[in-house]
Amino acid sequence: MIEYQNIFTQVQADAPDYPGVPIGKDEEHRMGGPIHSWIAGKLGDAQIGPIYLGPSGFFAFLCGFIAFEIIGLNMWASVNWDPIEFMRQLPWLALEPPPPAYGLSIPPLNDGGWWLIAGFFLTASIFLWWWRTFTISRNLGMSNYLAWAFAAAIWLYLVLGFIRPILMGSWSEAVPFGIFPHLDWTAAFSMRYGNLFYNPFHMLSIVFLYGSAILFAMHGATILAVSRYGGDREIDQVTDIGTAGERSMLYWRWCMGFNASMESIHRWAWWFAVLTVITGGIGILLTGTVVENWYLWGVKHGIAPAYPVIDAVPVVDPMMEANP
Repeated sequence: MIEYQNIFTQVQADAPDYPGVPIGKDEEHRMGGPIHSWIAGKLGDAQIGPIYLGPSGFFAFLCGFIAFEIIGLNMWASVNWDPIEFMRQLPWLALEPPPPAYGLSIPPLNDGGWWLIAGFFLTASIFLWWWRTFTISRNLGMSNYLAWAFAAAIWLYLVLGFIRPILMGSWSEAVPFGIFPHLDWTAAFSMRYGNLFYNPFHMLSIVFLYGSAILFAMHGATILAVSRYGGDREIDQVTDIGTAGERSMLYWRWCMGFNASMESIHRWAWWFAVLTVITGGIGILLTGTVVENWYLWGVKHGIAPAYPVIDAVPVVDPMMEANP
């Protein structure tokens, strides 16, 4: 049987260098001559480059590098500039936000000021990179699904480090820069506000997160399963359903009685991924600003069980007494 050859078979396609479609004056921002890599061909397209950088890409890299250096040098300074200790303790090192005493004012550099400066440059880098994704889509005549998906992630970032701290009146409410310190902040944040698991928007975020994972797995596995019939050439299957598209849709129809189309599965995956961070951001934003204790909120709304009765005397949470 003659099968369609793709990157998952022993045959790897090769083609002349392709610089990309003409986009007018912005073509001058394309950098790097195309090269071909056998390893890259096993993972995706064998051609590497050129890359479109442009002014927004250049300044995004510059601002990101400045933020990275500020964070890294402060972490290094915290171990007395010892390179061995820096590498050994790196996962536990942090650049902390200002203490609560400073509120929303600008603190000294060594007492949270560097955190503010690093956050400024990191935010500038992210926004410049977002503008780069938007302009590249526009130059290629594409819709802006990529830019808006990235904007949803930026929403969660801004809630954690900018919007919620301002509403709470203190930069100390923001997340520190660091690997384990960030995870410690997450655990402490949940305990401080009565367990985020009772936050309905946190619940929705987890639903969409798991949903994104299973949709990604189902879609990827289906396309790989019919790649021998050209299933990875999805645009052909969208415009003219052939053997691969028909078999993949029949599989899911026979498996669970319903199937997505070659187009709708991508809309499902896009919305599930975007709603993961949108609902997560809403849940974080409401914590401390609107709801002080999510467990007590859950008890009030019938989501969580009340404290057990011991010796016929109910155990009352101090927060319940303070907020009847």
